[in-house]
Amino acid sequence: MSICTATAPPYSPHYHRHRISRVHFSPSSLFLGVRSAVELERRFPLLPAPCSSLRPEDMDTAAVPSLYPLHRCKTLHLVRHGQGFHNVAGEKDFKAYMSEEFFDANLTPLGWEQVDNLRKHIRTSGLVSKIDLVITSPLLRTIQTAVGVFGGEEYVDGVQAPPLMVSNAGNSNHAAISSLSCPPFVAVELCREHLGVHPCDRRQKISDYQALFPAIDFSLIENDDDILWKPDIREPTEEVANRGKKFINWLWTRKEKEIAVVTHSGFLVHTLRMFGNDCDPIVKEEISRPFANCELRSLVVVDRHGSLSGYRSTNFPGKIPRGPDVPSDFAHMDKAEDGKF
Repeated sequence: MSICTATAPPYSPHYHRHRISRVHFSPSSLFLGVRSAVELERRFPLLPAPCSSLRPEDMDTAAVPSLYPLHRCKTLHLVRHGQGFHNVAGEKDFKAYMSEEFFDANLTPLGWEQVDNLRKHIRTSGLVSKIDLVITSPLLRTIQTAVGVFGGEEYVDGVQAPPLMVSNAGNSNHAAISSLSCPPFVAVELCREHLGVHPCDRRQKISDYQALFPAIDFSLIENDDDILWKPDIREPTEEVANRGKKFINWLWTRKEKEIAVVTHSGFLVHTLRMFGNDCDPIVKEEISRPFANCELRSLVVVDRHGSLSGYRSTNFPGKIPRGPDVPSDFAHMDKAEDGKF
């Protein structure tokens, strides 16, 4: 599977560039029959869509763009959550990430401003009308970001549909958000942040979230309590990457073609660094650089080897009704005389 950056520019208020150590993967981990990160990238790459300013006369020596069947492509709109209170404290002192004060940290007022700006961007760009599904990590800051960016307008009492978010959810001082005129929302554990040790990455009971976000589908999460987070064990980076592989595999099984995913910096970094190794370094950096708060980056997942079933929603077989259709290119060939090609 390949991942390509979309031709539309990503939305990001700014980029924080910092060094991230190389991730190594266990040879025994399997994803769609893939036994290594190298093989994963070969079979399922993530590549930027071509956008060239070359003159026609230069094209003979230029790299040739790739073509893929549309039904073997899926667009992912990846978003890191807005600024949380833990981000502010951790910027001052990294030890703050170990504090229970920031358990399941919610968005700061600045984080909500970032959400509002991204919300405006997806509407002015027309992206909002293309998204079929919104996936969110089941933590307060990601859910708040997801509903704030991709949700409906302000909720009005008396409407038959439940709100996406009730008023002041998570002490946000934010109005309730409607579930009308927006895609469905689903919470998924696979795209959670790096698990363990940091209380900011421990979630609440699912039943608590359901009361705050009534229209979000939490049915894919089996346990009400957070059994994945351990107070004394930090999830190894290779296991975060393995979760990322499983998550992309699961996304491919969905029928939706354009999916927004609201998740976390660590999860995105360790997942995306597996891809782009067969690309120019500029493209590799485009795919795998760290995300700023509330940055949106659009990528295309491509099944280059026919390993996965696709949805041919726009293809049409032709020859309906049937009739002669010998191409002129084959008119000189003997087999064209009896209609065989």
